[in-house]
Amino acid sequence: MKILIHTCCAPCTIYPLTTLRKEGHEVRGYFYNPNIHPFTEFTRRRDALAMLADMSRFPVIFDEGYDLENFLTGALERGKDRCSFCYHIRLDRTFRKALEERSDAVTTTLLYSKYQKHEQIVVVAEELAAKYSMPFLYKDFREGWKEGQAEARRLNLYRQNYCGCIFSEAERHKQQF
Repeated sequence: MKILIHTCCAPCTIYPLTTLRKEGHEVRGYFYNPNIHPFTEFTRRRDALAMLADMSRFPVIFDEGYDLENFLTGALERGKDRCSFCYHIRLDRTFRKALEERSDAVTTTLLYSKYQKHEQIVVVAEELAAKYSMPFLYKDFREGWKEGQAEARRLNLYRQNYCGCIFSEAERHKQQF
């Protein structure tokens, strides 16, 4: 199948990409992440993914849209449900891109991170799959967490220490005190 995989960053892409390729899929990445803050963090993650794409011969579509205001407005409106909103805006754009690209299915590297709200991601993705009549390829990539992180270190790829949004960055700092 031709799979369009939403990519949040290079380290989270390694294991899912390897897995999907081993299964015989043709995989193309889609980087759309207006949640990442600050902009310098956005560019570091984008550039690290570009490095991985080059090393792995992995075609990636980079959506340079940095609609931070829309993300912040929606996240603030949703309060504690902001993660679900974040998953929705990123995956909605991915499903639309998959239709344009004539992909056979969509998946996401968000399913790799042990720090993400896995069940919420699945619910959002399944709703969007029904909305766009585009299959969602579910895989629990978390089983490859250690393997993917070790490979990211070996490749000397930038590895972030928070989800990406300003809220997760603030939570990370609160935990340090």
